[in-house]
Amino acid sequence: MEQLTPNIWTETRWRGCNPSFVTTSDGVVVIDTPQLPTKAVAMRREAEAHGPIRYVINTEHHVDHIFGNHWFKGAGTVVHHQGVHDAFMVVFPDLDPFDYAMEAIPTDDPDGAALVPDRDTYYADLNRHGIVFTGDLTLHVGDHTFRLLYTPGHTPGQIAVHVPEERTVFTGDTVFSDCATWLMSSDVDQWLASIERIRTLDVDRVVPGHGPVTTLDYLATQRAMLLEWKAAVAVAVAKGWSREETMERVSFASRYPVDIGQEYMMEHIQTRNAGALWDRFTAVSATSGR
Repeated sequence: MEQLTPNIWTETRWRGCNPSFVTTSDGVVVIDTPQLPTKAVAMRREAEAHGPIRYVINTEHHVDHIFGNHWFKGAGTVVHHQGVHDAFMVVFPDLDPFDYAMEAIPTDDPDGAALVPDRDTYYADLNRHGIVFTGDLTLHVGDHTFRLLYTPGHTPGQIAVHVPEERTVFTGDTVFSDCATWLMSSDVDQWLASIERIRTLDVDRVVPGHGPVTTLDYLATQRAMLLEWKAAVAVAVAKGWSREETMERVSFASRYPVDIGQEYMMEHIQTRNAGALWDRFTAVSATSGR
């Protein structure tokens, strides 16, 4: 894992999210867990080399941020927003989250297959219970403060973790740094407001949900990407394009690559993004027209 400060480690080169941990004078705080089983086991071992794990914080409910919780059971209290707890391991209604997680193992973590229990055992032992909160929450661990800020948009239970002593914020998927943004079931207007909230923080570094570590300056780029998606689909709706036409014609595939390990999903991301925004715009139009 990459050491960003004397107390922060993160990993931006594994398939899945950027899992991280922060060391304090009274143990370790983990922020998101690796999707790949062998990476989760290795990260737990590395974190515990610095002291006992006090908390495991999940920034959202998607598989790539939480599947590794299984291998952190017994290592600290799980902490996440009510929205994460309620939707834990749910991606889309038509996508089985366990199968989705397992899909990555043959290609990205073949040794991990032996570490994964069967489906029923995994779900029976789901490591999601601990501290569940609404709004914001502040944790004090040793000489560090962890401000869990409610930043909905990408998901309803999205949070960012601000560690003022390290001048660092972990944004989760509110920021996709130099890689394709996944909109899907997001609320883009909430997302834009959450970007503005993060922008007010006094930090030197931004650890995104995906892609390289960056700075607050990148928030303008993320904001612009969301606005461009909204504008492009709004124009499609204004032209009377159907959902299928919009999904076929609106794409930002040339803008950024897909994050590590999911390059084959570019078309899926683009069509899902366009379809989700079309649904939102046409739902608003239908409501306002009544």
